[in-house]
Amino acid sequence: MKKLSIAILVTALAVGLMVSATAGSAKSTATTADICVLLPDPKSSVRWETQDRPALVAAFKKAKVTYVINNADGDAQKQRTQADQCLANGAKVVILVSLDAGSSLAIERAAVAKQAKVIEYDRQVGKGSPASIYISFDGKAVGVLQGRGVVAGLRANGTYGNKPVVARLNGGETDNNSFLFKSGYDSILNPLFNNGTFAKGPEQFVPGWDNQKARTIFEQMLVRTGNKIDGVAAANDGLANAVVTALKAKKLKPIPLSGQDATAQGVQNIISGWQSMTVHKEYKKLATASAAAAVALLKGQKPKQTGTVPNGSKKLPAFIIPPVSITKANYKILFRDGYLKRSDVCRGESRQYC
Repeated sequence: MKKLSIAILVTALAVGLMVSATAGSAKSTATTADICVLLPDPKSSVRWETQDRPALVAAFKKAKVTYVINNADGDAQKQRTQADQCLANGAKVVILVSLDAGSSLAIERAAVAKQAKVIEYDRQVGKGSPASIYISFDGKAVGVLQGRGVVAGLRANGTYGNKPVVARLNGGETDNNSFLFKSGYDSILNPLFNNGTFAKGPEQFVPGWDNQKARTIFEQMLVRTGNKIDGVAAANDGLANAVVTALKAKKLKPIPLSGQDATAQGVQNIISGWQSMTVHKEYKKLATASAAAAVALLKGQKPKQTGTVPNGSKKLPAFIIPPVSITKANYKILFRDGYLKRSDVCRGESRQYC
């Protein structure tokens, strides 16, 4: 029995050594790695796990770099802990999707103190950031497309000239992108509010981009207006679906409604007539650019940039990718380009619309 126990122990130690030896290889997402990715959550938008993660993995494998990808589950303190663990394990580049400015600045400063570089991915942290580069999409342009989508929907359903009431369902206030998106659709809607073409409806930020809270908020908007809301600028597909479910629950008709992220659910709402449009952000390009920037930083080189963005009194190097509007007329390009599978969209009740 004693000999058997010793044999089992030796075998276990050997297996452990083998696992340790493979940790951090280009084919793994082990904790010891040169690149540490910090994703925000799996709920505010499904894109983080269904689109960004696989795109990043593919880009890292192609670049043959070691990496680890974490998800903070919407918990800023958890994200801070994940970052500290990565840095303790020797990460040289941190790719950060910010949950809030305070915790993100703390993560970035901790990274710089450890001589690690920081890439701000998709969301800019804001004033005082010591990051090396911001890689994202043109946030204001996203909002402009959303505003135009709502306007086009009001023209299409014949309510444009009837002083329609347009509400706004903004993203989370701790996310700088929410203000960029808002600035975009406000640039389209405010002139129409100001000249009396549209009536300004309720507006509210949704804490943490929480979709369930968004439904509650929109239901309250309907109560306050006696169900008189003719269009909604919603900041992403999750918030848009909250509007859709609230309308369906009250047995109300579809209204012009924007979205973002080109999710399967968002496209289903578009082809079934419940959502006017979504904004497609080419995550493969975002992931590829981020991986290339990380490799450059690992080599002590400057990453490729398209310009700069404001960072307090300074400028932060940036690589900005233009967004694309998706409607019922062109949604199939998402299948063609491999961003969505037809089977993910054309199923269940949605099959009849494909």
